Amino acid sequence: MKPDTIVLIHGFWVTPRSWEHWKARYEARGFRVLTPAYPGFEVEVEALNADPAPIENVTVPQIIESLETLVGGLDTPPILMGHSAGGVFTQILLDHGYGACGVAINSAPTEGVQVIPISQLRATFPVLKNPANRHRAVGFTFDQWRYAFTNTFPEDEARATYERYHIPASGHIFWGSALANIHPGKDDNWVNYHNDDRAPLLFISGELDNLMPPKVQRSNARHYKSAKTITEIIEYEGRAHLMPAERGWEEIADTALEWALDHA
Repeated sequence: MKPDTIVLIHGFWVTPRSWEHWKARYEARGFRVLTPAYPGFEVEVEALNADPAPIENVTVPQIIESLETLVGGLDTPPILMGHSAGGVFTQILLDHGYGACGVAINSAPTEGVQVIPISQLRATFPVLKNPANRHRAVGFTFDQWRYAFTNTFPEDEARATYERYHIPASGHIFWGSALANIHPGKDDNWVNYHNDDRAPLLFISGELDNLMPPKVQRSNARHYKSAKTITEIIEYEGRAHLMPAERGWEEIADTALEWALDHA
């Protein structure tokens, strides 16, 4: 029996609103579509920009616990799709035994992926330039947003997405992720790359993504060593980081769903 539910997991600097196009498209095909917010992010973009306290306070374990509670409470395992940091959370959920399959779109890396392209350093510099940001919610200016998220968009469309989707990101979580590979022991973004019971996983990557370039996803995919699980990657030419809202997003959404239904 094929899954009838899709869970769309958002990343940093955005909220579930960033999935609005995909949610409508999948619902039109008869699926139940859930777009959970991180704990405290249940309000609108405008409210989080006005008061970023929930962003400052949220932790990765809280996010994972809330997602596992949601997914574990469903009657049947859903299709999991995550964008950016949501791609990490998708991988963690799969590793923990949740979901019928997963799609990670322009995913951030899980622990052990040490590829750090120059464009990624530039895109994340607003957060990492100041250690004090570990205790703050750090937003992007429009120019920073355009470089990191919408570098292939026409300027008017890039600005429209900035006004509609952008919120600050947790400096605490971002610094923790950046330092994960030099900390002893397991960090919040750790997964078992040898897990033989993990459900199928697809990485979708955009060629021109400055924030999470394709070499990040390629390295992440290569880390999975189990011969009993399916791990695949698809790369799209000319695409930026914010693929769920980029012109031609329909092709990406349909490919993700078709792959998921074939492999769930």
